[in-house]
Amino acid sequence: MNPDRLIEIETKLSFQEDAIQSLNDVVTRQQKQIEQLEEALKLLIERYRLLSEAQLSATKPVDEKPPHY
Repeated sequence: MNPDRLIEIETKLSFQEDAIQSLNDVVTRQQKQIEQLEEALKLLIERYRLLSEAQLSATKPVDEKPPHY
C-alpha cells in the first residue's frame, strides 16, 4: 500500500474519531438536560394538580343557595 495513502486514511480516521467524540459529548449533555427538564415538568404537573384540587375544594358549588335563604 502507498505510504501517502495510508497517512491520508489515518488522518481521516483521526478526524472522524474526534468528530464522533464531540458528537457524543453533545448528546450526553443534551440527555442530562432532558432528564432535568423531565424532572422539572413532573414537579410542575404535581404542583398544578395540587393547586387545581385546592381551588376546586375552596369554591362553592354552583347550585348552593345563598345564606339568606
